Amino acid sequence: MDNSWKNNIIYQIYPRSFKDSSGNGVGDLKGIIEKVDYIKDLGIDYVWISPFFKSPQHDFGYDVEDYREVDPLFGSKDDLRKLIDTFHNKNLKVMIDLVLSHTSTEHKWFKLSNSKDKNPYTDWYVWSKGIDGNPPNNWLSVFGGSSWKWSNKREEFYLHNFLEQQADLNFHNHEVQNQMLEEIEYWLRFGIDGFRFDVINFLFHDKELRDNPLKDPKAIRPLGFNKDNPYGTQSHIYDNTRPEMLPFLEKVRSLLDKYDAISVGEIVADNFIKVMGDYTSNKRLHMAYNFEFLSEEFNFNNVDNTVDNFFSNNPDSWPCWAFSNHDSKRIVSRSNMDAKKLLEKLLCQKGNICIYQGEELGLTESEIKFEDIKDPFGKNFWPDFKGRDGCRTPMPWEALKPNFGFSNSKPWLPPDTNFQELSVDIQSKDRNSTLNYFKALVKKRRSINF
Repeated sequence: MDNSWKNNIIYQIYPRSFKDSSGNGVGDLKGIIEKVDYIKDLGIDYVWISPFFKSPQHDFGYDVEDYREVDPLFGSKDDLRKLIDTFHNKNLKVMIDLVLSHTSTEHKWFKLSNSKDKNPYTDWYVWSKGIDGNPPNNWLSVFGGSSWKWSNKREEFYLHNFLEQQADLNFHNHEVQNQMLEEIEYWLRFGIDGFRFDVINFLFHDKELRDNPLKDPKAIRPLGFNKDNPYGTQSHIYDNTRPEMLPFLEKVRSLLDKYDAISVGEIVADNFIKVMGDYTSNKRLHMAYNFEFLSEEFNFNNVDNTVDNFFSNNPDSWPCWAFSNHDSKRIVSRSNMDAKKLLEKLLCQKGNICIYQGEELGLTESEIKFEDIKDPFGKNFWPDFKGRDGCRTPMPWEALKPNFGFSNSKPWLPPDTNFQELSVDIQSKDRNSTLNYFKALVKKRRSINF
C-alpha cells in the first residue's frame, strides 16, 4: 500500500445521533446514506462509523454481542452494503469501529466460558478465583469500582475494564487472537476500507495479575476520563499497554496489508507519545490517536509543541490528531475558544486529522438533565461528571423542522435548542459560517506540503 492515506481527513459519525431515517428516534445506516452528499461536500477522505454491531446497548454498541451482525436498531447488512457502495461511488472510504478487547456478556463466547465445566471457551476470557473471596488485585474499571466481577455460575471473577457487561477477552490465548483476526478479515472481505480499533492498548493483561502501583498525586492526569475518577490514581502498567501487544499488532498489519486497508488505534495512556510511536512503527498500526487534545486540560498553545515532539521522537511512526470525539466534551466548550480558530489549528497539523460530527459546525457541549442521561458513565459519577451524552446530542440539519431535521419522533437524547442557529441549512447559506470556513480550510490543507 502506498502512502496516499497519510495526512487524510477522517470524519467520525456517531450513528445514533447523525440522522434517523426510520422514525424511531435513533440514527441509522440509511440516515447516513441520506447525507452522503453533505459528507462529500466537506472534502474529507474517510468516514469512521462508531459501532453498529448487534449489542444489548449497555454501552451503546461498544458491548458487542455478535461481530458479524448489524443491530436491527441501525438497519440491516443490506443497508451496510448499500452504504459502502454509495460512499465508494463518491470516492469516499469507510472505516468501522471494532472493539477487540472485550465483548458483551451476552456474547455466545462468554456464555460458554462462564461455566464450571471445561470446554473450548473456558480460557477465552480473563478469570480468577480471587483471594479469600475478594478480587485478585487492585485493578479498577474506567467506569467505576473494581474491574473484577464475581460470577456465581462459574464461581470465579472475570475482568472488565469498563462496564461489568463488557467482559475482557484473554489475548494470551492464541485461539482468541486468531478468532479476532478472523473477525477483522470478515469485514475486509465485506468491503470495509479500514478500522478504528477501540482502546487498542487494553488487549493484554499481566499474567501474574500484579497490583498496579499508585501514582504520585501530582502526576495524576485523567486522560480519557473524568478528573474525579479513581482510575486516574493508578499507574496502569499491569492491566493494559503490555509488551505482548506489539507482536499481535504486527499480525493485524499483515492482514490489513493484504486488503490495502488502514487502521487507527485509540490509545488511553499517560506516556501517549511513546505508546503511539511504538504502536505505529515497524509495520504495526498505520496511525494512532490519544486523549492529550481531548482532555479537560486542553492547552491550545501547546498543540504545535506536542505534534513536533511526536515526530522528533518517532520519525518512523504516524499520528492521527483529534480535538473532539464521542467520549469527550466538545472542544468549543472545553476550551472556551472560537470554533474557527480551533479548526484552523487542527487542520494545519502534520498527520491524519479526525473530525467529529458537528465539529465542522462549531457545536457546543449540550447540558443534559439527570433524568435524560443515558450514559452509564455519567450515571455512575453524577453530579461531578455528567457523562458523555453532552457531545452525543442529535445533529441539527434544518433549523425550522422538528428536532432540527434529525428525526420525526422524539430523539433518544433531547436536541439542543442552542443548535438552531448552528444548523446545517443556515450555515450552508452563510459565507462566513463555521461550516464554510471548515470547507475552505480543507481545501487549503490539500495545498500544504507536509
